[in-house]
Amino acid sequence: MLTVQYGLNPWPCIFIGMVISAVVAVLVGAPSLKLRGHYLAMATLAFGIIVYIIFNEETSWTGGPDGMPGIPGLSLFGFAFDSVEKYYYLVWVFVFAAFIFTVNLIQSGTGRALRAIHVSEPAASAMGVDISRYKILVFVYSAVLASLAGSLYAHYLNFINPSTFDLFFSIKLVIMIALGGMYNIWGAIIGAVFITFLNYEWLHYFEEFEVIIYGAILLLVTIFLPKGLAGTPEIVKSWFRE
Repeated sequence: MLTVQYGLNPWPCIFIGMVISAVVAVLVGAPSLKLRGHYLAMATLAFGIIVYIIFNEETSWTGGPDGMPGIPGLSLFGFAFDSVEKYYYLVWVFVFAAFIFTVNLIQSGTGRALRAIHVSEPAASAMGVDISRYKILVFVYSAVLASLAGSLYAHYLNFINPSTFDLFFSIKLVIMIALGGMYNIWGAIIGAVFITFLNYEWLHYFEEFEVIIYGAILLLVTIFLPKGLAGTPEIVKSWFRE
């Protein structure tokens, strides 16, 4: 909105969007700390629906259902990312940076605390881990990455509207994580690549069955690959040991 309404440089606006997302994540995450598992997922999805409705009904800033055209493309030091190939490599630079940062985070004391919380919250609390603090940290980190991804997507399309990020889009992201594997950092990348390839190469032939296909994928993964595709090598090793 800042780039369209006021003509500001996109890069500072992207950073401002990340900061705002972090603040919203704290405001949403704090009252949601008592929720766990599926209830927490339902709460975050519900918040996404609320934001969607607000953006869809508000017309002066977001353009409402008609969306917001005229979003400028990105450029850096005079180099314009004005083609699919250039933007492809730009996005992978950010993916690689986020991946490296996340790996270092997992291997740090923060990562060990998060693993302890995942295994057992009472045990982690008994060891002195501030569970609320670390949960909010995860909320903030996820929101910052989502904000960055959304900004890059908007500047790539040069247009955005509320329907771009509707409930089904959120569900699609959940399917990516479940398919790739929620317990492995590679899972997010594997799931995103697989679903994106499936969506652009095959599902456009079966658009009327898209929801059914995604539902079937999520069901099959939950039953047969609880650790996702990233956990497949571990399953194969267990077969050989048996």
